[in-house]
Order: sequence, then C-alpha cells, then structure tokens
Amino acid sequence: MTTDADVIVVGGGPIGLAAAIEARLAGFTVIVIEPRDGSIDKACGEGLMPGALPLLERLGVRPVGMPFRGISYRDGHRVAEHLFRSGFGLGVRRLALHEALSDRAAALGVMRVRVRVHDFGEDAEGVSVAGLRAKWLFGADGLHSTVRRVAGLEGRPHGTHRYGLRKHFYIEPWDDLVEVHWSPLVEAYVTPVSPDVVGIAMLGRRGAGFDDALAGIPELSERLRGAEPASSLRGAGPLRQRASRPSAGRVLLIGDASGYVDAITGEGLRLGLEQARVAVEAIAEDSPRSYDQQWRRVTRDFRMLTSGLVAAAGSPLRRGIVPLAAARPRTYGAIVERLAR
Repeated sequence: MTTDADVIVVGGGPIGLAAAIEARLAGFTVIVIEPRDGSIDKACGEGLMPGALPLLERLGVRPVGMPFRGISYRDGHRVAEHLFRSGFGLGVRRLALHEALSDRAAALGVMRVRVRVHDFGEDAEGVSVAGLRAKWLFGADGLHSTVRRVAGLEGRPHGTHRYGLRKHFYIEPWDDLVEVHWSPLVEAYVTPVSPDVVGIAMLGRRGAGFDDALAGIPELSERLRGAEPASSLRGAGPLRQRASRPSAGRVLLIGDASGYVDAITGEGLRLGLEQARVAVEAIAEDSPRSYDQQWRRVTRDFRMLTSGLVAAAGSPLRRGIVPLAAARPRTYGAIVERLAR
C-alpha cells in the first residue's frame, strides 16, 4: 500500500499537535491537516494542572507562563482553597501554548496541509482523506468533530448544554492561585498568564453574557475596575459532547473530539495529552481497539468527578458547592489533588 504518511492528524490545535509530536517521537511519519493558519486560539481557562507539565516536558515542549500553586473556590461569602501537594500548575496563554507545540512539531518534521476536511474513506489497510493516504487517522478536530461524525461515532446528546466565554485583562495578578468564582449564572475562572495579564474564562448556560455575569460577581468586578482588555471576547460551545466510543477501525479520536464533559475541573489539556500518548502506543502495537480501554482508564477519574460536579452545578445543590468545600477542606483537597495529578 502506498501512503503519504503513517499517521494523518485532522486538527492542528494543541492536542492534534501533541499527538503529531508523540507519533514522530515513536518513529511514525505524520501529516497534520488544519484549515486555519497561524496560532489557534480558543475560549478556555488556560490553566495547566501540575499533571500536564511532565507530559509536555516529555514532548520537549516548555511553554512560558505564570506558575500557580493551587485552586480557590469562592462565592462571595466563603472561600475554599487548596495548595497543590504535587507541584505547581502553569497559566499559559492558549496562543503561546499553540506556538510552542507548533515549533516543536515543525522541528521534528511534522508536515502540514492547510485544507478543511469534509469526509474520508477507510479500508482494511488505511485511510484516505483530502487526497492523502495514511495507515491511521487521528481525529483531533475538537468539540464539533467532523471525523467523529463521519466515522459514525457520535454519541447521544447531553441534556444540558453549557457555553464558554473568555477575555483577558491587563492587570497584575493579585494571587498565585486559580480562582473559581461561583455565581448564580456562571463559574468564572481567573488564571494568571503573565506578570501583567489575567484571563477570565466563564462557563454557563446560553445567554449568560460576559459583562452581566461579571457584574454579578462583585469581588471580581471590583478587582477588574478600570483594567484595559488585553484580548477580544471569545466564545465556545455547546461544550458537552459525546462519542459512542473513542475509536473505530483505523480511526482514533483524541481530545475534545473523543467526548467532552465540561472544563469545570480544568483537566481538558492534561487528558488530551494522555490520550495522545496512549493512542500512539495503540497504533505502535497495531492494536487500535486497545485504545478504547486505555482511553477509559486515563479519563475515568475525570469523568466520574466532573460529571458529578456538573450535575450539582446545574441543580439546586449549586449554592451549596462552595460552602461544602469550605466545610470539608480535606475532601475538597483530595478531589483537587486527584484531578491535578
């Protein structure tokens, strides 16, 4: 069989690039297909948990950012804080992370093709997409994945849809924690990303406008009074997506394309990096179905803990989340540590 590469990765965001780097380090030839040019931004919290940093390090990627030492839940009345026992996290502008991954992929000889994927074909020996052919196809094309749809891997839709908004402000970070402000409308994540910039990412239902939501968090709106925007407002969603399973034949889904619960615990990138690693291990063993088992293993804690928290956040229990975390610091700390690893 004549092929253009061993692996084609559809999607050139951070997880697609991480998968391409993993594959190159394992000795595979790789083509990344991505229609957008330059660094790719996304509305996200931009906090890399401590467990994500060694995974980037092993890829040879060292993004520049601001260390943070824990997570603080706040509701205007109570505060629950936990300092990581497993090291520091890192607040990194999404554009800076993408640039670091892109430079590393280029240095390893990952080829790029700028085209939009609408379909692909698969047979027993490989996959054909956008006029190219490879032995394996990684779908890393995000929340609304074309690869997931064409592969017949769409799962049943979730009943609750949440949306994300993000904006940066020029202001010196006032804390070395990621603050999560809980209000009736949203959760607002405050992440220091440089010595003079913080990012504010919000999660909420459709129609929760950024300015109105910010005004409903007096502690945060007062902090930002007079601060100049450092970026335009970006949005994403609906965020909750499902795949029926993470692989089919020679197609493996990675990152948000493989199913997305919610960003409420800040684990999306770490999980995507783990998925990239086990996906490459699976094709190296010529055992793509083993990826399903490994995917379930590396995402198990996240799926269980986050699903429970998201369910509580969308119910009358929401108002009790921060008080409960403050009243039971050991339990709160254990959950944060479990997710930070």
